[in-house]
Amino acid sequence: MASLTYELTLAGLAVGSAAALTGIGLIVTYRATGVLNLAHGAVAMVCAYVLRQFVVEWGWPLGLGAAVTLLVVAPGLGLVLDRAVFRPLALAGSDPTRTLVASIGVFVLLVGAAALLWGTGARDDAPVLLGDDPWAQLAAVLLLAGLVTAVTRWSRFGRELRAVVDNRPLAVLGGIDADRVASAGWAFGAFTAGLTGVLLAPYVRLDPYGLPLLVVEVIAVAVAARMRSLPVAIGTALAIGVAQAQMTRLHPEGWAGPLVQAVGANLFVVALLVAALVLPGVGAKDTLPPPALTRRTPAGVWPVLAVLFLLPLGFAGSDLRTSVQVPALAIVLLSLVAVTGRGGQIALGQAAYAGLGALLTGVLTGAGWPAGAAVPAAVGTVAVAGALTAWPAIRRHGLALALATLAVGVAVSRFVFAQPYATAGLSLDRPAGLEDDRAYYAVELAVLAGCLVLVGALRRGRTGRALAALRDHEPGAEAAGVPVARLKLAAFVLGAALAALGGALGGMALRAFDPEAYDPVRALLWFAAVVVLGADSLLTPLLAAALLAALDAGPRAGAAAALIGLLATQISRIPPLTTWLGTEGWPPIRRTGAADEAGRESTPAPADGAPPRAGRPAPVSPAPRSARLQAVELVYAYPGSVLGLDRVSVDVPPGQVTAVVGANGAGKSTLFNCLAGSLRARSGQVVLDGVDITRRAAHARTRLGIARSFQQLAVFPSLSVEDNVRLGAEQGGRRPGGGSAAEQALRLFGLDGAVRRHPAAGLPTGTLRRVELARALAGRPHTLLLDEPAAGLDADEAADLARVLAALAADGLAVLVVEHDLDLVAGIAHTVHTMDGGRIVS
Repeated sequence: MASLTYELTLAGLAVGSAAALTGIGLIVTYRATGVLNLAHGAVAMVCAYVLRQFVVEWGWPLGLGAAVTLLVVAPGLGLVLDRAVFRPLALAGSDPTRTLVASIGVFVLLVGAAALLWGTGARDDAPVLLGDDPWAQLAAVLLLAGLVTAVTRWSRFGRELRAVVDNRPLAVLGGIDADRVASAGWAFGAFTAGLTGVLLAPYVRLDPYGLPLLVVEVIAVAVAARMRSLPVAIGTALAIGVAQAQMTRLHPEGWAGPLVQAVGANLFVVALLVAALVLPGVGAKDTLPPPALTRRTPAGVWPVLAVLFLLPLGFAGSDLRTSVQVPALAIVLLSLVAVTGRGGQIALGQAAYAGLGALLTGVLTGAGWPAGAAVPAAVGTVAVAGALTAWPAIRRHGLALALATLAVGVAVSRFVFAQPYATAGLSLDRPAGLEDDRAYYAVELAVLAGCLVLVGALRRGRTGRALAALRDHEPGAEAAGVPVARLKLAAFVLGAALAALGGALGGMALRAFDPEAYDPVRALLWFAAVVVLGADSLLTPLLAAALLAALDAGPRAGAAAALIGLLATQISRIPPLTTWLGTEGWPPIRRTGAADEAGRESTPAPADGAPPRAGRPAPVSPAPRSARLQAVELVYAYPGSVLGLDRVSVDVPPGQVTAVVGANGAGKSTLFNCLAGSLRARSGQVVLDGVDITRRAAHARTRLGIARSFQQLAVFPSLSVEDNVRLGAEQGGRRPGGGSAAEQALRLFGLDGAVRRHPAAGLPTGTLRRVELARALAGRPHTLLLDEPAAGLDADEAADLARVLAALAADGLAVLVVEHDLDLVAGIAHTVHTMDGGRIVS
């Protein structure tokens, strides 16, 4: 028994050492570049193939092949990725989400290229680099970790690395070559990926899909280390590796046996789920970048597409094996349009929902259910599962959200699709009367048309505006009254249902359940395809499905992945391809006032010709309800127990302008965000007319009548000016509709001319400030919280703002202003509070 324990421990150390190498490479790359390199596993796979090519195919000595692979090929691949993909993104100022999409593109590209070069079959003759001694692998890992620690702590390069990580622009101003630091990070990260690949290849399936996915699973060790601590990553990797090896001794009887064995063989997947859904996440940005302009599809495109999709019914033979896959795949990809294009959320687990739809349909039809009842039941069940899995994920942001959705997809693939107890002997029968491919294809097209109409409706009306706001600026959407968490959940549930429907139709099209058709690599390919073609276009799922099906049916496996991956890596240079088919959906703005040399539009004149805001403006609400907002002994502590607020009390009475001033870091914005609901105080209360609202969410406070603006503009660039303001009336108002309130707000701020139909993207700062204020007032609030509302305004615009705020207070609104412009404060404030060190000092 002791011998068995020792042997299993050694085996676990070998696996854990490879996982630790992955963690080291990911952490170094992330710290040097800010990129969570999801393509790490694909780089490992390519290097394993290269070493095999050198040693097995070309007969090189193992030492020479390993040296060239690890010291030349791997770092060279990292440098190519830095120069060709990620440095252009950094220079373009792209956000982390675009960088994430690019790393997914690299993953897909390398997988496709490997399939084209070496085929999709598994190889079992990969060279063994360090032999079977796990101690040698562990020693290599510890030596590498020690070297990295020494370099980062005690060398000049290490100091430069820390400076770039802390503040890249400031580091550049200090004379540090940030590009050189990033290149070194990529080269080292690729080296560790290559070492991981050549160590793992002899013991796992070496094919373009298996090894990259295995490395993706062990991202958990880097996430557990918060992408910073090498000792934590190494310790976590070794512990999971040893525990996974020891669990192979468990052989329980009964129903629990297969489940325990599945967990024991996939403990890194369990760790990935815990790290992605339970531990604090990494990354800050949440949504994909919004489209700058809404584009209309030319009227002739849809008839052409309809004819092309109908061609197989008239000209193809009786066997439509390829054609019947296209509508089903289009519906799956349409689910990404709903979640990613409309809601702006990163969704890397749609293949899991599609596979569950096919699997449950097969199970139900096998149990005697008619297909007409089995498909809706499967779709409904997967929608519920989508809600359960999305609920912990929707509060994640950026990279954490991507990892959460990817973790769900990996877990479903490993614990359901890869297990014989779930898929053995499963077949999917078509409904009666649809055995013929032509009849079945016609039904698929009808279902696809209905789904297109459903998702197309998400762009229009109140729901469409709320989704666009969520996609464009989540904090701004919540401040406008949009129930962000509920809307995110609805988007994910709809996406899960559509993916399940597409999966069920696809399974019945082929009359079989193929687990490999729904693996996580396929999900990454689908996500990349939708993003590069245009995530917010209804054309995308049709074009992408046809392209992917046609390329996959060709003689060269991997062509689709290589093409889509190549396009995704150039996301900073190539706009979404469907935009080339579109026309501008917004008329050019007519300049109704003088424009300065920079092209800034002056305030448009109201329709009646009166000068805008001359004197006291009419109130937005004829009789706003008076209410008193109070902060009572608020205490807020930042991570590290740094006090942001220290027993702060402030009164915001109706009919007055209350100002809070102070130096940067004094606690003004912290107080403001606690009042608005963006932050929750550790102790103390936020009271509205005697009612404690401390635990109310930001959108709930908006609906109670507390409106706010942001220091950094929070407008929705893909919405028109009018829709921006209408959103505030619909979501923040206490009555449905809000059309009259929106019109009043537009007139109040001189936005009721031609500018109302123009998208907010690209408008001058002064105009956007007016849009934001108009949206806040359109909800008929009784309290208005303004965070540096004069930021970016010139003297005339600031004077106009002062007149508006004074008039609003005179009409009964309670106004709180956090502002650096002391002249503005002196001219309008009834009460001024000065903050310093998190306290009110005067």
